[in-house]
Amino acid sequence: MNKLTKVGCSALCGSLAAISAANAGDLSVTGGADLTYFSHGGQVTGNPFGMASAVTFKGSGELDNGWTFAATIASGDGHAYSAANVDLVMGGLGSVNINQGNSGNGIAAYDNVLPTAWEEAHGAGLSGGVKTVLGVGSSDNVQYSLPKFLGTEIKLAYAHDQGTSDTADKSTKSSNTLTNRGYDATIKINPSLGTEILSGLNLYAGGSVIEVASGDIKDKYEGVGAITYALGPVEVGAMWSGLHDGTQDGFHSYKNHGFGIAFNVNDDLSVSYGEYQTRKAGYDDANDSVEEANRVVEVTSWQAAYTMGGASFRIADVKADNVLFSAGANQAATIVSMGLAF
Repeated sequence: MNKLTKVGCSALCGSLAAISAANAGDLSVTGGADLTYFSHGGQVTGNPFGMASAVTFKGSGELDNGWTFAATIASGDGHAYSAANVDLVMGGLGSVNINQGNSGNGIAAYDNVLPTAWEEAHGAGLSGGVKTVLGVGSSDNVQYSLPKFLGTEIKLAYAHDQGTSDTADKSTKSSNTLTNRGYDATIKINPSLGTEILSGLNLYAGGSVIEVASGDIKDKYEGVGAITYALGPVEVGAMWSGLHDGTQDGFHSYKNHGFGIAFNVNDDLSVSYGEYQTRKAGYDDANDSVEEANRVVEVTSWQAAYTMGGASFRIADVKADNVLFSAGANQAATIVSMGLAF
């Protein structure tokens, strides 16, 4: 989004020079609106038109030792509070990010890094009920990023009570669930080795462990791996992930696989194809003969996007098979979107 406003604290404080000097920094405001038309084939939908808007405030500054900091507050649709985070960049010591659960940290950042013209195959409006990895991303968490070296980024994230988010200052809060501490670790490698042919290659991997305080439910585990490669106007990618929810009975594990390819026709127009599949694993005590078809959900999507200044026009054709792991429950939808950024 384009920067709308940049206000120095000295301008806000007028002649109060002492206050201005003590609070030197910038505040920027960005926002956008999204209008959609949703055609859900064969389903009773009612009004197909929808709209969402959001505003983000970001303040930044610099310490005397050269370290920089930034605080971001996001307001979602209807001007409802969404999330906030504080980032401290410490030069050669890396950076620390304190996040209130907008799923930007931990393995949630790599849950789906496949190239796309607009959204993930399952994110344009018809998810089908596929599973994704989340780790500590939806919780109040602290993430430490090591300094980048040899094209490698390593990040470690920690949540004291996985599932808790938006805790106010000077207070405590519990998720009221069985989950306790959560630990995520991720790595991203760009092994370009100084060559142009490898500069577009990226490797991703991450893992998560969530402690559970229950004798009937064990600790939760999640993992993800992906590879993407861009060469000229074409980018391709594949990803794999899995999660074990800690239960001992029933379908306790899920395996995910995705593929995507995107082509930039020019600076303004791009097209893509993507697919994402979730497969149940484990067993079902109540019905050991569950059909294999009931264990797989697959979503595929063709998409196109065109940008003209601050406006973007997007279209996605989405198909979902075996929605919510129900054999034969197939759905299709076409979503048309106009996004405005300011």
